[in-house]
Amino acid sequence: MLAAVGAIIFAIAYLINVTNTSTDAAFTPFSLMVAGLFFVALHMAGVGSGWSPSRPRRRRR
Repeated sequence: MLAAVGAIIFAIAYLINVTNTSTDAAFTPFSLMVAGLFFVALHMAGVGSGWSPSRPRRRRR
């Protein structure tokens, strides 16, 4: 899921760069690229993958 968020941010940064849109300093194509790389790195690290700690299992007799 985080990789999809990163891809959307990359697409927005690309559109801003291609159209030469004037934006606020916080939303430059470079800052959006860094944000996209951050989300892709989180995805590669396994964050948000739905992992949950294992529960103690009861032994059947």
